[in-house]
Amino acid sequence: MQASTPLSENEKMLANYVPVYVMLPLGVVTVDNVLENKDGLEKHLKELKAAGVDGVMEDVWWGIVESKGPKLYDWNAYRSLFELIQQCGLKIQAIMSFHQCGGNVGDAVNIPLPQWVLDVGESDPDIFYTNRTGNRNKEYLTIGVDNQSLFGGRTAVQIYNDYMQSFRDNMSDLLEAGLVIDIEVGLGPAGELRYPSYPESQ
Repeated sequence: MQASTPLSENEKMLANYVPVYVMLPLGVVTVDNVLENKDGLEKHLKELKAAGVDGVMEDVWWGIVESKGPKLYDWNAYRSLFELIQQCGLKIQAIMSFHQCGGNVGDAVNIPLPQWVLDVGESDPDIFYTNRTGNRNKEYLTIGVDNQSLFGGRTAVQIYNDYMQSFRDNMSDLLEAGLVIDIEVGLGPAGELRYPSYPESQ
């Protein structure tokens, strides 16, 4: 039996390699669905690549993409962003963010839920988490409506499913190219299912 050659230090490092992903600023795609400061962003992305970063994490906000109405998806700003990231040689972790951005400690960006969803909440406020004292949190839909057809005949789960299918259909070439290496679902405002323990207003 032949003895194996000991691994070099570089080989040992690669065997235990952990990819590094950096979260992009929350306002890269504005609430008006515009990719802001593309030249400045490109400079920063290239600096990340030069520093050895593998990729970036980006929230893909429901409140931006489907803001115009049910099933009216506009992926243009995110597509431009993803193509820029690809040109800079980085990968993407995409977060399907079905909650509001803003209204908590350290938040400088405000991206509400789509207005058509908030309108449903005006007539049926029980779609939002409600604590014992009756305070409602409009950052996210309660899991209590996951399977109730309250949104133009769709349930919350169907809305999320339709959104993610639209993402897949509109980004299929980028997915097939291996650009998007991870897709996660944001389960709640500023931490998974945090409410009602931590809204800044209370």
